[in-house]
Amino acid sequence: MSSADVSPAAPVPSASLVPDVVLTAAGLGAQLSEEHCRLPGETADALRDAGFARHFVPRCYGGSEGTFAEFLSATATVAAVCASTAWCAALFAAHGRLASYLPERARQELWGAGPDVRIAASVIPPQGRATAGEGGWRLDGSWSYASGIDHAEWVLLAGFTEGTAGKEHRIFAVPRAEVTVLDTWRPLGLRGTGSNSVRADGVFVPEYRTFTLDRLLRPLPGGGRCHGVPFPMVAALQFAAPLLGAAEAAQSLWTAATAGRRRVDGRAAALTPAARHLAAESSAKIKAARLLLAEVAHRADTAEATPAVVAECRRDAAMAAALCAEAVDRLFHAAGAGALAEGNPLQQKWRDVTAAAAHATLSFDTAAAAYADAVFPDPEEPGPVGPDSDKPDSRKPESDEPEKGADGS
Repeated sequence: MSSADVSPAAPVPSASLVPDVVLTAAGLGAQLSEEHCRLPGETADALRDAGFARHFVPRCYGGSEGTFAEFLSATATVAAVCASTAWCAALFAAHGRLASYLPERARQELWGAGPDVRIAASVIPPQGRATAGEGGWRLDGSWSYASGIDHAEWVLLAGFTEGTAGKEHRIFAVPRAEVTVLDTWRPLGLRGTGSNSVRADGVFVPEYRTFTLDRLLRPLPGGGRCHGVPFPMVAALQFAAPLLGAAEAAQSLWTAATAGRRRVDGRAAALTPAARHLAAESSAKIKAARLLLAEVAHRADTAEATPAVVAECRRDAAMAAALCAEAVDRLFHAAGAGALAEGNPLQQKWRDVTAAAAHATLSFDTAAAAYADAVFPDPEEPGPVGPDSDKPDSRKPESDEPEKGADGS
């Protein structure tokens, strides 16, 4: 058993998220989200009312300081109805956690009147220009993919600044009214997230409304458990949670459609060996994904954040996303010509899952590299063995080419 395995018997706190508040609005607004490439106002308001914006906000500002387990469950529930709504729900919650690392004066500005403040963000990679001035920085340029920006009151933007130790990745909190939203979001999937770009033209941000990214690697002094885990431990979870709910919905849609479909030869589609195999395989992959993400959330809520545990969380979240994407892709391609029709719900789930799985944070290659770094710390090549071992190593210099067999060939 891994040192990161933890008992599932930890006490469950009272719920602070109420996803049912969102479901009706998400269902009614799903088509409008597709057409207008952003959430309807009623849906965005329902997310606020359900408690997503306040979920990770410190209790001293009226927030919930909620758990990652509840975050996962609520987000996946919403995604079963509308993945775009769930994506915004997840990020409104996650950005409240990021904003908790701002200095006290800035947090008072954000949450002094209440914790239900919707915050958008574009923080990785740094974009635009940050020019130092007296008491702060001036921001100029554009930042891409600020999901939910049309309904946000604040936005977190990031740029490089010069610090005492060199270049710093700095995050700036900016009132939404001080930036311009650019209509740039026309994607294949997750159309309703409204992940438009924003432009800043000489926006001044005082120093007290900034912090550097490395702060997210350390616990927040005086913060709750949700502020005691490093950003890499939970970053992938926030993007995988909507993907999970959409994949589970896709499985249900395919099962129902296949149960009522007949092949061209008149046979029931559900009786074919291929359909029966796919039903078992895809449901197992999606169930495995849920178990992996539940373990990630449980570690984030209870486990010590050692480098190994952080790496395991990244690995498991990325693998969960890959399993969901593989399963839904196969379901879609096995659904027949009907799934190609515009407005087919399975097609929409496939587009949403495909788009979500493409997010860089869910790259399994990147997660695998981080995991390998954790389990193989500072590996050393063995030197020559034998009577000449005290002589200089005459082995060939290392090559960038992979060793034969290292990749399974």
